[in-house]
Amino acid sequence: MQHISLTVNGDQNELLVDTSWTLLETLRDHLRLTGTKEGCSNGNCGACTVMINGRTANSCLVLAAEMDGSEITTIEGIATQGNLNPVQEAFIKDGALQCGFCTPGFIISTTALLQRNPNPSEEEIRTKLAGNLCRCTGYDKIIMAVEDAAAMLRG
Repeated sequence: MQHISLTVNGDQNELLVDTSWTLLETLRDHLRLTGTKEGCSNGNCGACTVMINGRTANSCLVLAAEMDGSEITTIEGIATQGNLNPVQEAFIKDGALQCGFCTPGFIISTTALLQRNPNPSEEEIRTKLAGNLCRCTGYDKIIMAVEDAAAMLRG
């Protein structure tokens, strides 16, 4: 067991973690933040995408013990003061979800993309979201939602 300190969605957490626990397991099972989904458990689907110190990562591939001192953002930390952010609003407006299982990972990846590039091309969007898989939507509505969110954020 190892003691770690990490900030999750702005809240400071002191945890005793088994050195074999993944960040995904720690978030879901120990911090009860179940919005981050477990899909493939091998980094191929993107359902478990979170931001670690502002950069996206598959939380199923990261050991929690390595996160000491890190700042983590999960889907629960995207809305502010109970209000959806523009990315969440665009996904709803454009119907960029069906079953919703992949949606948290897509929203985290989109948020990170738009923080770095507020006006991405369609090619850039497709490239940056390539690590997130959806088996329901066919991606066109997701791309539209990212473009609409970018426009909303630019004003």
